Formats: sequence, C-alpha cells, structure tokens
Amino acid sequence: MFKQRLTLAVGMLGLWCASLPVVAQSTQLNIPRDSQGAAVTQRVGITDITIKYSRPLVKGRQVWGKLVPYGQVWRAGANENTIIQFTDPVSVEGKPLDRGSYGLHMIPGENQWVVIFSKTNTAWGSFTYKEAEDALRVTVKPEAVAFQEALSYDFSQPTANTTVAELRWEKVAVPFKISVDVDPIVAESLKKQLRGLSQYTWDGWDDAANYLLARKVDLDDALQYEDNSLRQEERFENLMTKSKILEAMGKTDDARALHEKALAAATPIQRHGYAVQLLGEKKRDEAFAVFKKNAQDHPDMWFVHSGMARVYSAQGDFPSAVKEMKVAYGGAPDQVKPVIDGYIKRLEAKDDITR
Repeated sequence: MFKQRLTLAVGMLGLWCASLPVVAQSTQLNIPRDSQGAAVTQRVGITDITIKYSRPLVKGRQVWGKLVPYGQVWRAGANENTIIQFTDPVSVEGKPLDRGSYGLHMIPGENQWVVIFSKTNTAWGSFTYKEAEDALRVTVKPEAVAFQEALSYDFSQPTANTTVAELRWEKVAVPFKISVDVDPIVAESLKKQLRGLSQYTWDGWDDAANYLLARKVDLDDALQYEDNSLRQEERFENLMTKSKILEAMGKTDDARALHEKALAAATPIQRHGYAVQLLGEKKRDEAFAVFKKNAQDHPDMWFVHSGMARVYSAQGDFPSAVKEMKVAYGGAPDQVKPVIDGYIKRLEAKDDITR
C-alpha cells in the first residue's frame, strides 16, 4: 500500500513539474544564462527609448510556427518578459502610448504580427500575461531578412522625431515605428531646466531661446527667455538672438534697431563670424556689408582681410582677392594657415570661395 501511494505521489509530482515553464538558469544565483541579457537605447529629441531583453539562439531549431507558435502570445525574447521604456509619451504605429515601462509581448503570424505593450513589466515571460493589462496593441507586417542566430533588437531610420524599433531573429524581422512629439516635450523640459543653475547664466536662457527660434515655436517664450538672458549679461550673442526673435515675430523696426546694437557690441572676430554665418545663409549683401565695415574699423586684424577676399571673390576680382587672402595668411595663427592656403589656391584658379 505504501509503495502504491509513493508511486502515485511521484507521478502527480511529475505532472505538476511538467506543467511549469522550463527555466534554464538559477532563480537565486547570478550565473551565466543560456540566453544572454542585452539592452539597446535610442534617443529621439530628448526622449530615450530603451529595450531590455534576453537573446535566445536558434541552435538549428525551427523557430517560427514551432518553437514559437503562431497565434500565441510570446515574450518577444527569453527569460523575464522583454521590457520597453519611454521617458516621454510617444506614438507607436500612430497610436498614443504614455511614458513608462511596459512588458513587450508579441503574437507572431505568417503574414502579420501583433505587438503588445503590457502595463505589467515584471513577469516571467508571457506565462501570466493578461490581455486586460494591455496598454496598447498594434498590428505590423513581418519582413524576410538574412539569417540571424541570436535574437536582437535595434533601432533604424532615425529622424528628428521618429525611429523604427525592430526585432530580428532567424530569418524574420518585425519593425514598428515610434514617433515623438518633440517640440512640446522640449519646451516643457526647458521650463524645468531653467529653474536650475542654468537660470543664473546668460547662455542658458539664450540657448533655450535659440532652440525655440530655430523651431519657430513658442516665440513669446523665446522672447521672455532672451530678456532674462539680457538681464544676466548684455552681449552681442543675446542681443542678436533677440533681434532675430523680433524679426520672426514680424516686429521689423525693433529687430533692425537691436541688430545694429548687437553689431556695435560685437568684437571684431564676432563680427567676422557673423558675416560668415550670413554668407552660409545666402544673405550675401548683408554679409559683405559686415565684412566691409569690419575692415574699415579694424584694418590691422588678419581675419578682416580674409573677409575682404570674400567680397572681391564674389565680384570676380580675383587678383584683389588673392592679395587680401595673402595678407590674412601672413598674420594668421599657424594652425589656420593651411586653410587659408587652400583658399589662396582656389582664388588663383579663379574659383569663387563664396559659392
């Protein structure tokens, strides 16, 4: 009788153990795992997107439809559930998803996959997955790719406000597009950052204003930031930025007056750099006017001659341009002379250096 009971108990224990997920590593000890852990991060704007996962190997097995069945929720990796983190709200395949950490699961299919973002991100695999805990589901199409032994995640096709996250394993890739509304996120972040040490520097406020100006957003905030910068220290840089903000706001007369004030406050090298910037922006007449004014006010500075060489080059007066650039070469620091020498060679070949 005892032997029969023992046999029955062992049999029931065997059935119970068989129903458990196979765990190929210790649950207590830090020892090597068969499926190694990995993580990958992509920044979009100032938003970080991180995927933490484990990397199973193919090992000669048939993966899709067998090792990983079609039509069933899969942990999209190995060991603990794969985790995807967003430091700010995003959109996935055009659908909104709040900031936070999510368990990343997938339902593979021959022609389409479901990508699942679960509010539960601390589970072991997908064994306790519950659809009621979904934060988002999107449907995407798999792609055929070259064979890859170890599962991996990566980011591709980065733009100013998007990226594509992609799972790759065996001969299948599963991409899903992530979009970030960058401007409002940065604008809100700037307000928080400017409550720190940056609020006590002219360039902190100026950097914030320049970002908004470049993006042509929140110009009222940009103007306020620039006024704060000027209160810290009035300089060529923040005077010029404010003039550009006023111009973008359509306040042309105020912008022009501040522009002249900025140039009056500029050092000779700042004027020269500003003229080069104008040239890069295709504002040739404005650039040449600044080059000429700089040469008139500071004829002994070597770099003003390189500015005048640009003026003569644009006019097609290459002999005068070469003469001015050679004067610049004579007074320039040694580390700059190779660049100027290149300009001289171009001018001698009648190549307009302003184009």
